[in-house]
Amino acid sequence: MTGVPASAAGGSSGAQGARGSAAAADGAASEVSGTASGSAGEGVKSPRGAKIAAAAVNQASVWNVANLLTMLRLVLVPGFVALMLAGGGYDPAWRSLAWAAFAVAMITDLFDGHLARTYNLVTDFGKIADPIADKAIMGAALICLSALGDLPWWVTAVILGRELGITLMRFLVIRYGVIPASRGGKLKTLTQGVAVGMYVLALTGWLATLRFWVMAVAVVLTVVTGLDYVRQAIVLRRRGIAERAAALEEKEA
Repeated sequence: MTGVPASAAGGSSGAQGARGSAAAADGAASEVSGTASGSAGEGVKSPRGAKIAAAAVNQASVWNVANLLTMLRLVLVPGFVALMLAGGGYDPAWRSLAWAAFAVAMITDLFDGHLARTYNLVTDFGKIADPIADKAIMGAALICLSALGDLPWWVTAVILGRELGITLMRFLVIRYGVIPASRGGKLKTLTQGVAVGMYVLALTGWLATLRFWVMAVAVVLTVVTGLDYVRQAIVLRRRGIAERAAALEEKEA
């Protein structure tokens, strides 16, 4: 899921600001992110009363169901680590409980972002906490597995490096727009969750062999989709700069 909500991309260009009437439903959520970038090229600004209303809505909706699921995922991280390392880290019973905690975290990851967008529950807290929760549970699982010797450290480095790098890149280019989650990215997330979950369980025999290949697919998807997101970010930045330059020239003319 883990991605940046579309409402965080307000004011990518002066032309988009002029179409504010078509995006009125998203105006309250995008006002915060659009103010800094929009001042350079936007000629239309929302009334002061709209800003106050948007702030009130965001504050009132912090304790919504989407944010509660995100908070649950954050709380599960230390519990998952404790279960993974209990009994020396190799007890099948404790590993099964750790898998249950990991599974719950992955399931909530599938629902909180969808609920926030579908029912207009997007908040500033959710924009920040959701990606942190996603990376925290996955990072905790990978680090625990590598520390116990179940997973090579280079696999953990590749996955975490990609996840943290892409998240940082999204925030760096958000002034120009949002990089949407692709189908490949969603498949990557699903494959990673399945692979890590299989490694958390104390599997043997052909299941242990199967999890190796599932993890191999997850690593390939991690690298390929990461490179694709970098390409999208470069294109988005170039287009955003060009649109702002055109809008500035039109304003000066």
